[in-house]
Amino acid sequence: MLTLQSIITIMRNDENEIKLKGDKVIEQIPSIKDKALRINLNENIYGTFAEIGAGQETVRHFFRTGGSSGTIAKAMSAYDKDFSDAIYGAETDGRYVTEARLKKMLSHEVKLVEQRLKRDKHPSKMFFSYANTVATIDFAKQFKGHGWVGIKYQIEPDEDYNEIVLHIRFKETDARLQQETLGILGVNLIYGAFYKYNDPKKLLRYLYDHLDKDQLEIDTINFSGPRFADVDNRLMSLQLVKNGMTDAVMFDPEGKNVLPAAILYKKNILALRGSFRPVTRVNMDMYEKSLKMFLEENKVEKENTLVVFEITLSNLRSDGEIDERDFMDRAELLCSLGQTVMISNFQEYYKVVEYFSNYTKARMGLAMGVNNLVDVFDEKYYRHLSGGILEAFGKLFYRDLKVFLYPMKDEDGVVINSENLKVHPRMKELYKFFKFNGKVVDITDFDEHDLEIFSREVLKMISKGKPGWESMLPQGIAELIKRDNLFGYDPKKLMEESTN
Repeated sequence: MLTLQSIITIMRNDENEIKLKGDKVIEQIPSIKDKALRINLNENIYGTFAEIGAGQETVRHFFRTGGSSGTIAKAMSAYDKDFSDAIYGAETDGRYVTEARLKKMLSHEVKLVEQRLKRDKHPSKMFFSYANTVATIDFAKQFKGHGWVGIKYQIEPDEDYNEIVLHIRFKETDARLQQETLGILGVNLIYGAFYKYNDPKKLLRYLYDHLDKDQLEIDTINFSGPRFADVDNRLMSLQLVKNGMTDAVMFDPEGKNVLPAAILYKKNILALRGSFRPVTRVNMDMYEKSLKMFLEENKVEKENTLVVFEITLSNLRSDGEIDERDFMDRAELLCSLGQTVMISNFQEYYKVVEYFSNYTKARMGLAMGVNNLVDVFDEKYYRHLSGGILEAFGKLFYRDLKVFLYPMKDEDGVVINSENLKVHPRMKELYKFFKFNGKVVDITDFDEHDLEIFSREVLKMISKGKPGWESMLPQGIAELIKRDNLFGYDPKKLMEESTN
């Protein structure tokens, strides 16, 4: 554990950042000017800048630092929508701050570079196109703004293009400050793309050089191309949450990163939180039964309903650190079952609901087990709030939300549900209030035999090679675990167990 003297601090020195550990300098981060200058002085880096919505904030750093004629082939901003459509084509949804728009910009500009700059004249050039399409804070300051930023580039002149695309959300409440933040981010991205591509995790962290987390949120990032052929973008998303760059990331059933705002927008949301280590028949029974009940609620339409399996960051930790292989195992199994997965930094349930409320005002549901609900009514989780548990519950149940409670068996074999569960004596009346008002409803259509299945016991059986765990999992999951040796599965241990 770090002592006070060994905590990493940051000092600023003539626009450079110096990281100290005690009195020892462990890293000196080049200034934005130095980064832009290093790019400009590299005679092989050459390309274009296309920036829409927040000024030409990135390219100005390269113009101002000197030597830009060897780097910038073109810089442009097609602010007028008709001009933009004439250049990049019209969008079917009429929106301009989208990933599709950014990718069109990158592809179009790279194509122009290849057409206009002949290889026989520029045999050693590494071409690139940097682009962003951004909406800064509105005049009424109700919408803080967001944008898509990306670069398409080469590391070798005869190599296919690599691509890094990310989505950002501004946190500052001044348009000028947002523009400056965007410019710094752009320089960091271009510099990282050319000089840190061999370590994507570091590249990700360096995007925040000379920026603070309260200026900018990065909630989606995708790497592609020959230099990133071995990069798993889900792990890169995990880094976003781990590094505090965003509170949550999401993956679709195909296992691809998706923008939370796009997938959650105006949806009815049913969320299931768990460790899913591994996903069991109990998890899927809870999902199926709670979904059936949720769809029977007023104002809930099947075609507008999204089910989210959420894993909190604390559930991904092993011995205090993020176990990335363990994360991959869980995510792959859930996605194989056709589920949408969310990795979050939310320990308390009310924070999950608050997060969803940023994107939808529709009805929401939480499916959980009895133990989870008892924890919800535990005051120790809300001591950091000035209003304590009442403040948390105001945030939790302020929206049109309902809890679907899955029962459990106690040590005596008694089935515990909302009628006989025990909360702290001080919480009894509060619990009765929410129960009486229909905020907590029991899942009654369940298989009692499944109540004896626990993920932690299944995990022990898998890792120790004990037989019989296969029947406790959804169909097809055991085969995937065996095929890929997930969760410590080792067929040798099974053989040893059978011979003992």
